[in-house]
Amino acid sequence: MSTCRFGVEHRLRSGVDYAAVFSQRRVIRGEWFWLHFRPGSEGSVRLGLQVAKKHARRAVHRNLIKRIARETFRQIRAGLPAADLVLRLARPLSGAVDGERRRAWATEIAALMGRLPR
Repeated sequence: MSTCRFGVEHRLRSGVDYAAVFSQRRVIRGEWFWLHFRPGSEGSVRLGLQVAKKHARRAVHRNLIKRIARETFRQIRAGLPAADLVLRLARPLSGAVDGERRRAWATEIAALMGRLPR
């Protein structure tokens, strides 16, 4: 069961790690999210999340997006190439966050990660 965890070895933790990804200027854009990436030097895939208060005013929505992103990443991590990833919410939320929107977010996140170059 330990292979299914979102452990420390699968996270971007420092500002230096985030800056290295953003300096590469490689991005895959979706309707809701942007996936910034750079080829990983550590041999595994690592994920960082950036959900700005500017786009998701309520903490409950920011946390929901992060939970969905981590769960989606955890489920498809084995099929991803070695890379450092930063998932950003690209536009402000409007309206209610219902089950349909949650499924759409998970689908888009999986699709963005599936478009990573091998």
